[in-house]
Amino acid sequence: MEFKILRNIENSFKQLRLYSFLFGGLCLAVTAFAVWKSYEFAEKQRQKIYVLDNGKSLMLALSQDAKINRPVEAREHIRRFHELFFTLAPDKSAIENNMKRAFLLSDKSTFNYYKDLSEKGYYNQIISGNVIQRLEIDSIRCNFDRYPYAVQTYARQFITRSSSITERSLVTSCILINSVRSDTNPQGFIIEKFTVLVNKDLQVVDR
Repeated sequence: MEFKILRNIENSFKQLRLYSFLFGGLCLAVTAFAVWKSYEFAEKQRQKIYVLDNGKSLMLALSQDAKINRPVEAREHIRRFHELFFTLAPDKSAIENNMKRAFLLSDKSTFNYYKDLSEKGYYNQIISGNVIQRLEIDSIRCNFDRYPYAVQTYARQFITRSSSITERSLVTSCILINSVRSDTNPQGFIIEKFTVLVNKDLQVVDR
């Protein structure tokens, strides 16, 4: 009888240990799951950006790796520079304003090209001849495999005079380097070693 009681006590202790281990394992699993879900939730929250729109409304935006959008920003930087630099009107102040804005996106190589054209009287001819020059970008090729990024731009110029409209082929090359973003340079690039490779007439249409 005494042996049977001892045996029952021993079985009870075994069951108690088993239940304790099971309970401890369950607690550990619940804790690990809670920590994992908390970390996942925190990561999702970090990807959310709240944007204040003119101090009036709070909008939710999602963040992403800056490198993913860099090629798009580079092409936009190149496009904006060419539009400013090559779109001309017969107005001295308008030309100077466009050039100042273009120089903020580039280095001295673009200023040297502008200075060379100025010394040849190119801009004076635009003004005196009442010429309007418009640029259309065909394609922009950027090599993002190596830094700094090599870029070639293919575009067409439309030069409107009172007697004719001239279509010209324009091909330029440059190097893009990363810079600080600002109001005047929102994409955060600087154009270096700007060169005009091709600038020739394609056709002339009489008006």
